[in-house]
Amino acid sequence: MVKVILHGSNGHMGRIIDSLIAEDPEIEIVAGVDRVSGAVNPYPVFSSIENCKVQADVIIDFANASAEDALLDYCVTKRIPLVLCTTGLSEAQLDHVREAEKHVAVLKSANMSLGINTLIDLLHRASDVFCKAGFDVEIVEKHHRRKLDAPSGTAIALADAVNESQGNVYHYVYDRSQRRQARDDKEIGISAVRGGSIVGEHEVIFAGMDELITFRHTAYSRAVFGKGAIEAAKFLAGKGAGHYDMADVIAAD
Repeated sequence: MVKVILHGSNGHMGRIIDSLIAEDPEIEIVAGVDRVSGAVNPYPVFSSIENCKVQADVIIDFANASAEDALLDYCVTKRIPLVLCTTGLSEAQLDHVREAEKHVAVLKSANMSLGINTLIDLLHRASDVFCKAGFDVEIVEKHHRRKLDAPSGTAIALADAVNESQGNVYHYVYDRSQRRQARDDKEIGISAVRGGSIVGEHEVIFAGMDELITFRHTAYSRAVFGKGAIEAAKFLAGKGAGHYDMADVIAAD
């Protein structure tokens, strides 16, 4: 049984993970951490990670970026592996993550969805066929109207999968409104749509002469990210220091 501390236990993703773990016999939450009180949890909840004295095998983090530095220090001191799902980290915090990875296992991914990470794996292989045959590559991502950043980190990760597989010969184009010229052979167009309550949709288009191949992933709820984080926690428990991502989780299955 994998024992988890849930960092950000009373937030939206924390509640989703709570409900998913309650139905999983291989993992349990032994403590939560959240500055917001008032929720009824079947485990103790602490206002900060420094106050948590409960022993665990791994921490799942879906909290605010402002709490990340204290969490990383705690993980290093206690030697507890970390599934890091919090976004919006500063460059200084990303440096802190890289330093922590020298001492403890840290799994960080642009998207925790098992489907997206399997798609990334497929793109590495598909690109070898389509890019070498001269197909153009376009990526379209869609999210809810409240999402602040564009394009999404996942869209960039998908573009990177194509680019890395071809020796990083591509450049990215985010806006063609000021360009009156035909696309060149080594560009990947990335477009963002914002509206309504779209959880997340990503489409990778390989466009050739008289032929079109599309890879699409649609998230219908945020539970897909919670499921991925749980599988990542099971994988990471007991692992040695270093950087891990969801590709490692998928490869282990």
